[in-house]
Amino acid sequence: MLREHSLATLAQQELERRIISGEIAAGAKLNEVEVAAALGVSRGPVREAFSALSQAGLVRVEKNRGVFVRQVSIEEANEFYEVRAALEGLIGKLAARRISIDEIEQLRTVVRRMHLTQKGRRADEYFALNVEFHDLLARAARNNALLAQYRGIVNQLDLYRRATISRGADNIPVSTQEHEAIIDAVAARDEQRAEALLTEHVLVSRERLHAALGTPNPA
Repeated sequence: MLREHSLATLAQQELERRIISGEIAAGAKLNEVEVAAALGVSRGPVREAFSALSQAGLVRVEKNRGVFVRQVSIEEANEFYEVRAALEGLIGKLAARRISIDEIEQLRTVVRRMHLTQKGRRADEYFALNVEFHDLLARAARNNALLAQYRGIVNQLDLYRRATISRGADNIPVSTQEHEAIIDAVAARDEQRAEALLTEHVLVSRERLHAALGTPNPA
């Protein structure tokens, strides 16, 4: 039973990685037999992984039809952005209070890589660095409950954002500057400024996404 549980966890983590990275596209149907063969496990762990991914909001299970990677609507994405803005604000406040010098340097390293990426407008690479930056910051807040909530929202939102990321390549330089300002506030232990900058960063990101899609930005 322990081995089966461990295999289910590994299957879940690998499927989650492939979904979040875009390797498995939104809307794709997941065949239990094919997934089990691809991962080298039996069907039991795969079923458990599907159940866990459904609870995490990454797949949907349709009776008599099967399991599909979730497709996030623009309305759902707007709601996720609002929740993420609140969570990121709290992350900024706590990170400014608790972050270590080593973690600040890790953030600066990510931003230096962002600068290299922006020269070629390589949207996919920038997307991965953006995820890395914000996850580092979330871990620096030293609050596991907050980290879990944050990752859950981000994983679902990224299902939507990855499909549209190439349309926002022109915004990479501005976004990179915003990340630099966030680091400066956190490094200065300015909790209020870090909170405000991160909240604004998320909401402005939503505005840029709507502009790229040509859809109205919600109030």
